[in-house]
Amino acid sequence: MAKKDKQGKGAKDKISNDVYEAELFRLQAELVKVQQWVRHTGARVVVIFEGRDAAGKGGTIKRISEYLSPRIVRIAALPTPTEREKGQWYYQRYVSHLPAAGEIVLFDRSWYNRAGVERVMGFCTPQEYSRFMRQTPIFEQMLVEDGVLLRKYWFSVSDEEQLRRFRSRLNDPVRQWKLSPMDLESISRWEDYSRAKDEMLVHTDVPTSPWYIVESDVKKHARLNMMAHLLSTIPYEDVPHEEVHLPDRPAASSGYERPPRELSTYVPDHVAQLRGDPERDL
Repeated sequence: MAKKDKQGKGAKDKISNDVYEAELFRLQAELVKVQQWVRHTGARVVVIFEGRDAAGKGGTIKRISEYLSPRIVRIAALPTPTEREKGQWYYQRYVSHLPAAGEIVLFDRSWYNRAGVERVMGFCTPQEYSRFMRQTPIFEQMLVEDGVLLRKYWFSVSDEEQLRRFRSRLNDPVRQWKLSPMDLESISRWEDYSRAKDEMLVHTDVPTSPWYIVESDVKKHARLNMMAHLLSTIPYEDVPHEEVHLPDRPAASSGYERPPRELSTYVPDHVAQLRGDPERDL
């Protein structure tokens, strides 16, 4: 029997780090082509990332956007609505983040908050919830008919793996911020969130804007699977671009002298301390 790793996956079933890094870079290079195609054609792309807390949405978004231009590819991660926003049409604050021509927007959670956390935690009324379920397919159909390329991904993580990830964050100084009281509340409401997700899919997994489920107990597999699928659904192609040639460096102009170093304020050499060089002038 194959030895199980921390994520419960047979060790022999996981790809090696070398294979992962190579394929990740290949997919990221293709995403650069998508970016150039979007800019060239004026396409509008919306990608929705949903799923339970610690399901791996943020890590996937980070890898997708790593080499892309923030002028073309934006991440929309909206905070709790303000009092004014609560008095707006529900979709209004999301509409303001939709892409213009030549842009891609990655929604790190989206209007589907109403079908998940708002439903489970009682942050919306039953009437508001029912209206959302009825209106969302219509709202998304309007986007699609207007030419928006809409893709919706649900990251599915097991309860055991979610709990393991929560525990790993408890004493991690760079990831503690990812844990909130709402996250911990989701542990005791696992079945409530499961029912909410199932009902959401019944009403909003429609042919014009289907949901795609990403199994995410193994983060690296989830990232590659999601990215490869996204690329397969976008009709991008290489676009012509001018070749870039570095010019020859001109001969040094006569008469220029660099100002004395003492006239500028330099960042202290923190690395000197790491090298064990206490004599260095910090």
